[in-house]
Order: sequence, then structure tokens, then C-alpha cells
Amino acid sequence: MDRKIRVGEVTRATRETDIYVLTEIDGLGNSEIDTGIGFFDHMLTAFSKHSGISMTINVKGDLDVDCHHTIEDTGIALGQALNRALGDKSGIVRYGTSYIPMDESLAMCSLDLSNRPFLVFNCEFTNQSCGGYDLCMTEEFFRAFAFNAGITLHINLLYGSNDHHKAEAVYKAAAHALKTAVTYNSDGSTLSTKGVL
Repeated sequence: MDRKIRVGEVTRATRETDIYVLTEIDGLGNSEIDTGIGFFDHMLTAFSKHSGISMTINVKGDLDVDCHHTIEDTGIALGQALNRALGDKSGIVRYGTSYIPMDESLAMCSLDLSNRPFLVFNCEFTNQSCGGYDLCMTEEFFRAFAFNAGITLHINLLYGSNDHHKAEAVYKAAAHALKTAVTYNSDGSTLSTKGVL
């Protein structure tokens, strides 16, 4: 089975953000990430490393307003880049589920690269923010990512007390589930009774 190089590139410019994203699915999880939000960079670096998807992400956003546009628009661009890299999504495992502990926190993610975007997000945080990252934006990031990548995405934070640990467990659980789902299956077939996704 011939396997193409799975790379997706997106440039997205609006009045609120200017974003460049490059993803390489079969990379080594190497990353160059600069969003202007330190904690978000930390989460995306972990997302890249644990998914095995190499990512270059450069964002100039209206952080003088707040972090909302920067985080949501990054999710949009990253989702679009992943979708382009996956093409018609043929020949992949398609599904992935992962439980990830981070000290006292435990998160679960289950996803389907189905082209039917949906988000179920059951995660509660105690504080408003970690550094310049508003924790409520975690849901907005994953919604934007899922809907632009064509992913049915379920994320559940089962428990935890430290918000840094809780957020990191969420990002890493999503990364490990994605790593499984993008893996090539044994025969190159499309895992659907319809024949296409």
C-alpha cells in the first residue's frame, strides 16, 4: 500500500488574528509554537508531542482584548490543517480512546475521525485562568478544532483538583486518542459500511 506524506498547511488572517499552521501527521511530534500565550503554548506543545504530529503554529492575536480570539482561531486553523493532512481519511484506524492521568487528575478522550463534527465536553475548572490562558477557552479550542477537522470528540475530566494538571490531562488525552485514530490500518480500507467517510 502506497502511503502519502500527510501534511496540512493553513494561513488564516482576520482583523483579530493572523495565523500560520503546518502539521505533519507522521512526524515525530516536534513543534515550534508561539501564540503569545505561554500556557497555551505549553498545552499545544504537549498536544504535538503526545499525538506524534509535528506542528508549527505561529499566531499574532489581539491579546490586548483577551485570549479568546487567539485560542479559538488557533483551534480553527489547526483543525483545518489536520483535515487537509488526512485527506479523505481512508486507510486509518479512525477511532481512538485514551485515559491520561496527570498527578491527581484523570481525563478521558474518545474520538471518531468521521467527518461528522460534534463535541461533548464535561470538564470543570476551579479558577478563571492559568497565566494568560482563560480555562473556559479549553472547551472553545476543542470545539473549533473538532468542527474544522471533522471529528466527533468526547472529552471527560473525571476528577482532579489542580487546574494546570486538569487542563494538561485533557490535552494529553485528546492527543493520545488522536494518535491512535490517525494510524494506518492493516489493509488500507476505509472503516465504514458506506465505503467513505
